[in-house]
Amino acid sequence: MYWINTIHGALIIGLTILLSRTDVTAAIADARNIAHGTAIYEHGYCDQPYVVIAPDGAWICVFTTSGEREGARSQYIAATRSEDRGCTWSEPVPIESPDGPEASWAMPLMTPFGRVYVFYIFNGDRIDALPDGRPARADMLGWYCYRYSDDGGRTWSERFRLPVRTTASDRGNDWGGAVQIMWGIGKPIICGNDVFFGFTKVGRYMLEDGEGWFFRSGNILTERDPARLHWEMLPEGDHGLRAPEFGSTQEEHNLVPLANGDLYCIYRTTCGFPVESCSRDGGRTWCAPTVARYANGRPIRNPRACPRLWRTQSGRFLLWFHNHGGTDFKDRNPAWVSGGVEKDGRIHWSQPEILLYSDDLSYETGRISYPDLIEQDGRCWVTTTQKTRASIHEVDPTLLEGLWYQHTPGAIAVPPPVLALEAPLPAECPVPPLPSLAEGGFSIVLDAAFDALSPGQVLLDGRDAAGRGLLLHLSQENTLALRLSDGDHEAAWDVDPGMIRAGARHHIAVIVEGGPNIILFVVDGVLCDGGDARQYGWGRFPPELGDINGAVWRIAPDFQGRLHSLRVYDRPLRVSEAIAEQKQ
Repeated sequence: MYWINTIHGALIIGLTILLSRTDVTAAIADARNIAHGTAIYEHGYCDQPYVVIAPDGAWICVFTTSGEREGARSQYIAATRSEDRGCTWSEPVPIESPDGPEASWAMPLMTPFGRVYVFYIFNGDRIDALPDGRPARADMLGWYCYRYSDDGGRTWSERFRLPVRTTASDRGNDWGGAVQIMWGIGKPIICGNDVFFGFTKVGRYMLEDGEGWFFRSGNILTERDPARLHWEMLPEGDHGLRAPEFGSTQEEHNLVPLANGDLYCIYRTTCGFPVESCSRDGGRTWCAPTVARYANGRPIRNPRACPRLWRTQSGRFLLWFHNHGGTDFKDRNPAWVSGGVEKDGRIHWSQPEILLYSDDLSYETGRISYPDLIEQDGRCWVTTTQKTRASIHEVDPTLLEGLWYQHTPGAIAVPPPVLALEAPLPAECPVPPLPSLAEGGFSIVLDAAFDALSPGQVLLDGRDAAGRGLLLHLSQENTLALRLSDGDHEAAWDVDPGMIRAGARHHIAVIVEGGPNIILFVVDGVLCDGGDARQYGWGRFPPELGDINGAVWRIAPDFQGRLHSLRVYDRPLRVSEAIAEQKQ
């Protein structure tokens, strides 16, 4: 069942981890709406805003920009500084000239002695056409270069070139290896005394036959003479990290170190999910790539969009992605995040939460991608881009803690419900007051056993004579569906096929999000993500739907099963709260 109309309004975030909310987290309760972030820079094109922190505490952000569009001849890289934790930013300083050649995809590294390096692609041979004379977009063509700054990003050194060796991917490309096609995302990582960063080579213009490569330096953290830096391109041999079964698009490789010194890499595909791999020998060889999965074994779903990976200061992990099975560049809104905990040399990923969303649903300016994570003094921020506007957003720390402690008993406090009924449930009850969906949202949590999934069964009916209210029922597709109406507008969404089974008892959380305009279902601790049946497991809606308070609620008037409990919350639960609610 797909959406009809839908909901809008400010989402109220309200998870408490171990302690009650602080004033800080309450103050940033609506921080998920990208419109409430602070602009870093806004231009015709602005992408990949990545931040490092200088020894004096200032933030240095590097990004790719142009007064025109992505891939334009005027594309260059620049740096800006903030001395007030992202509230204001200095006038950007070009690292390469806007007059060309093209410079793109800057990735910064801060050394212990305060030097900031930036690694990027530079069209040093000034390629502007394919061998057959057709015009070529050149922001992924040319050399891998770097510059550095010893004054906090205010001025930059001369240009140096990385030793990108020619491999099979290059020899098979349109130029026969005379020109290399490549780019990188993210930031270099530190593993012991070594620095690594990943990048993607492309075997055919434009963006075909991608594979992952990595640079390693064992002395960049201590050596001040750039002529003495040691660089090694990995893996060994003629072929980068890829697996034929995942198709042509295997790109935007980024990695984190594990506690035992292994390297974990994740990257995007057009298969509807990201792919992961590990190296046990410092990047020289890699395990066969496999589908990235949650701790419960279900695939993590993601379109052709950056799955950004971080290891936090606590040693735990975060994964940014888009939680649907698309196969193209579209639908990067909302951005979701999963929390990872390392166990036995593997990262176990949690069920995800919405991290950022935009009211702008357009392809041109509504996409949210290429983020970075900043941690300082116990606080967290993310940067991101909508392709024209780079911005920064403080993250509620309780959202992240909830991800990491989803399955720790007692770690997540669930708020008190406004209605709590236990079996035997009454046939009717007064309508619990629910916020207008222009102002917030709500959650309904059921513990129900289903004898059959035949359509038409009603578990909850709160509609009045005009049809305003809510209906929770079994749909024609034999799934549990929620229908909402304010008398003028309607909305509907249902559980993924197969998530609810006849003869089984299920814990079901129905979450109506008034901020990102989304309905979610969490069944037995698993967020519906569409599975094999559909691209999305969540439904998004336009903003018309408002007050859905209807008549007296009729409870299970013709339900073929047993309703063990019914709880209602006057705000949207987080996914982590819905999981914790099951364990109460």
